[in-house]
Amino acid sequence: MTNTAENATRNTTQNTTRNTQVRTVVVTGATGRTGSRVARAAEAAGLTVRAASRATGFDWWDASTWADTLRGADAAYLAHPSDVGAPGAADVVGALAREAVGLGVRRLVLLSARGEDQALPTEEALRASGADWTVVRAAWFAQNFSEGPLVAELRESGGLVFPADGVREPFLDVRDIADVVVRVLTSGDRYAERILTLSGARLLTFGEAVAEIAAATGRPLTYRAVSTRDYGEALAGFGVPPEEVAGMTEIFRTLLDGRNAHLSDGVREVLGRAPRDFGDFVREEAAAGTWKA
Repeated sequence: MTNTAENATRNTTQNTTRNTQVRTVVVTGATGRTGSRVARAAEAAGLTVRAASRATGFDWWDASTWADTLRGADAAYLAHPSDVGAPGAADVVGALAREAVGLGVRRLVLLSARGEDQALPTEEALRASGADWTVVRAAWFAQNFSEGPLVAELRESGGLVFPADGVREPFLDVRDIADVVVRVLTSGDRYAERILTLSGARLLTFGEAVAEIAAATGRPLTYRAVSTRDYGEALAGFGVPPEEVAGMTEIFRTLLDGRNAHLSDGVREVLGRAPRDFGDFVREEAAAGTWKA
């Protein structure tokens, strides 16, 4: 065989491998903020979803549980259970990605964070795994106001205390993340080896976001900015372990320094439409009674 023919054969084989249709996708965190939406969107697109959680026998911290979940799948959505920039995240994501590739699951999509320097080693670990990877760097979730500790604070105390003083953020609806991830998975290799950066439609301060929630609910909700140090001390007072407090406060210190006060065009690039507006999210959640006392 000539070198030209040999190269053509090799390229054809590689392209066939990379364009293999995704039919079954493993979704980590399938009951979480993004994973639940990715699972629903994937099913709506006709994909078979394999939920990866402790309830289904999968544990991020126990590598012996990974193979049974990954084997036979075509792709996986990876959402680290605490934060993509948390200590140890790069090691565990890299190990899981290598395991997936070894089992034939080459198409991997990682949820990362826009502007988070601490997430870069985890992204690099994914790229070094040999996978056909895509990194989705997301802005701050709109749903952080409707799910998790922030909504409990708004609902119960009538206000929010947070370490963001005047910084603007383009809050991103996690349904847009899910739609982007599924489009990536169903588009062959179009988005392989790409970093996609997603944001919401407009910039708001955290105080302005709370004000929109207040207007939609008719409740006099308040917002008070505090220093990162004071916020860390409050977390420690609630019993959060010191190492978690240190990691979270460092991430907040960088993410909320103004570096993310700009819009990104990833949603429009992939989906051909504008991101969902924060106001639409607020009206939907207010109608559902999310912030009722």
